[in-house]
Amino acid sequence: RLIAGIFGPTSGRVAVGGSIGSLLELSAGFHPDFTGRENVYLSASIYGLKRREIDGLFDEIVSFSELERFIDFPVRTYSSGMLMRLGFSIAAHVKADVLLLDEVFAVGDEAFQRKCVDRILDFRQQGGTLCFVSHAASAVEHLCERAVLLAEGRIEYDGDVEEALRRYRALLAAEEVPAEGGVELRESGTGELRVVGLAVEGAD
Repeated sequence: RLIAGIFGPTSGRVAVGGSIGSLLELSAGFHPDFTGRENVYLSASIYGLKRREIDGLFDEIVSFSELERFIDFPVRTYSSGMLMRLGFSIAAHVKADVLLLDEVFAVGDEAFQRKCVDRILDFRQQGGTLCFVSHAASAVEHLCERAVLLAEGRIEYDGDVEEALRRYRALLAAEEVPAEGGVELRESGTGELRVVGLAVEGAD
């Protein structure tokens, strides 16, 4: 949101070299009573495209979304998955230098998700900068060459993806161990039987 310019930083500054395409809220700005066709024009104009540019991209956007049969229906009749498909298709066709992604891969079925990933990888191979925010370690590993680990809004690590994921998993493991680990917890039972130690003795 800071990079997209939605929020201003409380201190310091954020500088972006180039135009930004944002896939944060895919169906944001859709009007429920407008058709899919009308919403393509509405949403793409919000991204800054001129009408003639949208005219040139329209067939490609609709084809990518695989919603040709429904494009003249009001989007209030669309399922949430259909809305996400159309939103992704519009955003993915916006020409940008920096593409912001926020957990957007819950888009349609697995085949469509693969198509979305291919589109994003193609954007990166053409020299675009991808900024991907996710809790999905496998997706970060697949898409990113550098990772920044945030904890409570602060940078914990900035660098190698594998190291960032190792630290992320360590943070998760620490959260799963209660802070009262060293204190005797007696939430149920009589206390007549207690486990006082545990050891693994050999591979068997």
